[in-house]
Amino acid sequence: MNVKDLKPGQGKVDIKLLVKSVSDIRSFNKYGKELRVASAASSDESGAEIKVSLWNDDIKKVNAGDTIQITNGYVSEFNGEKQLSAGKFGKIEVVSGSSSGESVSAPAKSAAKPSTKAPAKKPTKKEEEKSEAVEAEEDEEDFNYEEKEF
Repeated sequence: MNVKDLKPGQGKVDIKLLVKSVSDIRSFNKYGKELRVASAASSDESGAEIKVSLWNDDIKKVNAGDTIQITNGYVSEFNGEKQLSAGKFGKIEVVSGSSSGESVSAPAKSAAKPSTKAPAKKPTKKEEEKSEAVEAEEDEEDFNYEEKEF
C-alpha cells in the first residue's frame, strides 16, 4: 500500500514509512486526563508524504530516521490534509532506525523508556484549541470507524 492510495476515513491500513521529522509535543487535558500528541512527517518508498499522529507513549518510541510499520492504521483528514494514526485498533512498530525493535500499540501497555526528547513546552492557547479540535475530530472518526467494524 502507498500513501497516494490512502483515502480519508479508510481503516485497516498496513504501510511502511520513513519518519523524516517529529514535531514538538503538544499536551492538553481532556475529560480530566493529560494527553500528549506529536506529528511525524513521514514518507513511503515512492517519496509521497503523510503526517502520522503519535499519541502519549508512542511519541518517545518513534524518532526521525526510523522506518515504521503501521498495521491496521486509520486515515483521517484535517484542514484538507490526510493524516494517519494507529487509532484504537492499530499498531506502530519501529522496524529499523534508532528505536529498532520497539512496538507501539494502541493502547500502549509497554514499560516506559526514558525519553531522549526535550520536555514538552506548555502550549499556547491557540495550540491548545487546535489540539482539542483535532482530538475531537479524531474521536468522531474513531467512533464512526467503530460503527463500521460491527
